[in-house]
This record gives sequence, C-alpha cells and structure tokens, in this order.
Amino acid sequence: MKPLFPSRALDWRVGQPLSRRALLGGVARGAVVTLALPPLAAMFNAGGTAYACDGVLPRRFGLWFWGNGNIPDRWTPTNTGDGDAWELSEQLAPLAALKHRLCVVTGLKSLLTNTVPHTSGAAGMLTATPLQSTGDDNTYGAATIDQVIAAAIGGSNIYRSVQTAASDCSGQSYTGPNSRNPPETDPYAFYERIFGETFIEPGKKGVVNPSLGLRRSALDAVMGDISRLNARLGAADKARLEQHLDGVRELEQRLAILEENPPNLEACERTPALSADFSDLLGRPQIEARNEAMSTMLAMALACDQTRVFAHFTHDPVSNLLFEEASSGHHDLTHNEGGDQPEVNAITVRLMEMLATTLQKLEDIEEGDGTLLQNCAVLACTEVSLAQTHAVDELPVVLAGGACGYFKQDHHYRSYSGENVTRLLISLQRSMEMNVSSFGSDAAEDDEGLSGIEA
Repeated sequence: MKPLFPSRALDWRVGQPLSRRALLGGVARGAVVTLALPPLAAMFNAGGTAYACDGVLPRRFGLWFWGNGNIPDRWTPTNTGDGDAWELSEQLAPLAALKHRLCVVTGLKSLLTNTVPHTSGAAGMLTATPLQSTGDDNTYGAATIDQVIAAAIGGSNIYRSVQTAASDCSGQSYTGPNSRNPPETDPYAFYERIFGETFIEPGKKGVVNPSLGLRRSALDAVMGDISRLNARLGAADKARLEQHLDGVRELEQRLAILEENPPNLEACERTPALSADFSDLLGRPQIEARNEAMSTMLAMALACDQTRVFAHFTHDPVSNLLFEEASSGHHDLTHNEGGDQPEVNAITVRLMEMLATTLQKLEDIEEGDGTLLQNCAVLACTEVSLAQTHAVDELPVVLAGGACGYFKQDHHYRSYSGENVTRLLISLQRSMEMNVSSFGSDAAEDDEGLSGIEA
C-alpha cells in the first residue's frame, strides 16, 4: 500500500533519522487528518544535535563589496593547487581566524565585453547581464544578485533587504535598470531604522500602533487611484508606474509584519545604542569604525529576522576614498603608484581586516547548534582584479558561511579554465533553495553552477 503522504511519510526503519517535517497521517470520518510531531530524539543526528536550517533557522545571504580590485599575485592562496590543503595569502591573512568558514574562489572570469572600465566588471560580477548605456550614462541591465535573492527569500520579513555602507558611497545594489537601492551610510540612522521605536523585543507580543492602520488605509486609497490612472496610461508609463508600485507593495508588507508577533529567536536582542562620533577625521572617513558599527547591527538584524538579505559596501568602483595613512585616493593609487604598489597592497589588507570584522560579528552569534555565519552565504567581491589594467579575469571572491552546509568550507577552489563567474551566482541562488536552471544574458548566460565549491 502506498503511503498516505509520500513526501512526508514516516520512515520507520531502524537507524533512519526522522525528518522534522514528518507528519502522522490517517483518515477520520472519511477525511484526511494530519498531525505534526514534536521534536523527538529520532530526529537528532548521531551527535545529538538537530535543527540546523531544517525549517527552523533561515538561510541568509549577504553581499560584501569593495571597490578597485586587488593585486592577484598577493591574493591567490599560496598552495600549489586547490582543495583543502591551502594557505592564506598575504592579502587574505587577516581572515586567518575564520579560515574554517571560508571558501576562497580564484580564476573566475566575467564573459561580458569589458567596454566600460570598472562598470562592465561590476555588471558581470553582480548581474551577469550587459550594461545599458545611453551616451556616457550606464546602468545595470538587470537586478544585482542581492536583489535577485531578496525577491525569492525576503518577502516574509520587515525588510526584504537592507543596504549599508562604511563610507559615503552610492552602493551597487539595483532592483533593475536605473533603480539603485542607496545604502544607509549613517550608523545612527541605520540604528534608528532597525532598533528604533518599531523594534519589538524577542518573544514579546507585538503592540499594534494605531497609526499603522491609518497608513494602510491611506495606501489602499492610493492604490485605488492608481488603478484608475493605470487604465489611461501608455506602455512606457505603465512600466514606470509598476516600478513605483513595487515600493508601495513592500511598504504594505512591512506594515503588516509590524502588526504581527515577533519571532522568538533566542539569539535576538536589541543592539546597545551608539555613542561614537563617526565624522571624518582630518578629511579622512572613519571607515573601519563605521564598518564595525554597521556590521554589529547587520548581524543582529539577521539574528532578529528583521531581514535575511543584506548588501554592505566599503566604497564604490573608481572611488578615490582616502584611507588612513594613504598618500592619495584609492583609485588614483591603483593606476599611478609605481613598483609593486605597496600602498595599494596595504589598502587591500585593510579591507580584508574589515571583512574579517563583519564575518566575526556573524560568527559570534550562536544559533541552534552552530553560528549565524554557518547559516549564511556571504559573497565578498569586487569588480575587477588588477585595477591598474581593469582586468575582469582572476576575479577575487571570498565565500563565507557555507549556507547551512551547501558550500565547502576551509577550501580553495581554483578555476584553471577561467570559468564564467555567472556559475558562482547560480550556485549562490541554489544555496538559498531557489530553483534556477539558467542565469544571465548574452555572453554571460550560463546553465551550470560552480560544482567545485558545492559540498
């Protein structure tokens, strides 16, 4: 006899762990009846642990982006090949304490034509779609990878995604052409947004703000007007209106979530209020201090399930951000510093120190039988490799967290054939349980993931 519920039927064989999604099933008075099971010892693995991301703890995605590339000769891990027997390079050395959580990927290439220095590389790395250009104006031709993933996994949270920056930059998160998601650059403003008056302590019943109902009623009225207006618009205006409506729908969703009870997540707590002064010192931004503050808040925003997707930027491509002790702006140095470019190298090392700060904040938060970082996939990348030549091969990639065991960790994957970077973007989406058969367009389109990094 076939099981009543073949996809979730209990496996009664000795030694086989039960799925947490298993149901008791039967028929009562001619109707199918199901009963969920409580946590049982049979659901635990041999080590006595359970849950992980199995429907209890969510998977999260983070994009951590810096501008102006690296120096490939000092970046690539110093082992003779690839695999688990690898050593951190000079530029990756600041990540030593988190090596067991990393999968470093080298040798990938953007297959898009490199027509616009820095910007073409960013398009290949983040969208796998050619730029849309009008004269000297360029925009991404599709959503960036953070927004592609946010559209799939971020709908049940107060914030579908959040964008932050450690300097006053524009950010590289786009929901589509000419639709940038500017990052929050002020730590105080970001704190108020995440942990201000709308934040509810974990496990406490939500208090409905009466103004939310009024705001929702106003939105309903606007939607009615828009529906009537839409009937009179041409195709181009309808497209513009639809883009606007996406923002309205997201606001409606946030209002609805704010009225519900918060999740009782054990790791969630309100981050202490900020007290530091983040203003520039002698004309140089406090990029490390701002990065640490933003990273602390991002980690807790994930732990509290305020969002499941973030994009964090140190600075943009072509940025002349003036780092402490640097003799000139970053982009200027990448082109004009002579010799083996010691200042450019030092800046890349400092950027990896900042990445280590962000990742350590995630690692320090315990979730289930692991850490928040283990339940994330954090893609750290930039738009070119050697900025001096605007190269879009040997793209530097650090993948941290493993996405609940989807990716290999403590591993260096070397692509000797210059594989399409789009394959990495496909694997990232699949790690978030997205059903992706192909991704990208034109020369960058691909239908394969990067199997060498998948566990």
